[in-house]
Amino acid sequence: MASIVLKSLSVFLGLFFIFVGIMKITPYISRELHKDLRQEYVKYAKIIPLARWLDVKIPSKWYRRIVGGLEIVCGIALTFIPHRRTKQLANWILLSLMIAAISLHWAVDDKLERSAPALVFFFMLTCRLVVEWQIERQDKAEAAKASAKAPSVGSTHSNIPAKLAKND
Repeated sequence: MASIVLKSLSVFLGLFFIFVGIMKITPYISRELHKDLRQEYVKYAKIIPLARWLDVKIPSKWYRRIVGGLEIVCGIALTFIPHRRTKQLANWILLSLMIAAISLHWAVDDKLERSAPALVFFFMLTCRLVVEWQIERQDKAEAAKASAKAPSVGSTHSNIPAKLAKND
């Protein structure tokens, strides 16, 4: 059951981030939304904490493209790549992007409807990590239980029933 939840979350989140990443990079899906995102990223690029601390100016165009590209790559990893560690790495990168988005929305004093998607997807990515950890813990417990039940190689005990063993 948990595996179905994990796969569903992975596919849904992956497709969402691919969609949003494409909207940030190109006006292919929605010209108006792309234009709105470009205007918003001008505000966000001015207040990036690391850039301010290092006294570096990051062009909003490149900031938007980098974030969009990371969202697309991580979305593809969540949706299509079956490797568990790759999915976890993509999840952590997207989680970091959502934390940065929430902090930037807060810093520019955006309304709740502007920052709500970042909050919702932050919690969904967190839920995906929790489900992943639960499945991993369950797999380890089952593996430990299976190894405890399996007879060890070179064991002095044989599979001979107790009645026959006494006669030997």
